[in-house]
Amino acid sequence: MDKTKEKEEISFEIKRHIGNLGEPNPRGWRRELNVVSWNGRDGKLDIRDWSEDHSKMSKGVTLTREEASTLASLLESYLKG
Repeated sequence: MDKTKEKEEISFEIKRHIGNLGEPNPRGWRRELNVVSWNGRDGKLDIRDWSEDHSKMSKGVTLTREEASTLASLLESYLKG
């Protein structure tokens, strides 16, 4: 059995830029909140660092609407303190 993995090509499209979560880091990358379509699928809420021209990205977190709603409730509770 061949245990080597071929590098899978990943396609993405930023469907909607919602906002920036801070200032650019020293490399010029910025953490953003976007709706991103991965490999032609429906868009999901996405948090990750992007290069200035969006040609490169870091690892990030992708959330469905339901997960985002749960996160919003948890953050609201946390921020109330």
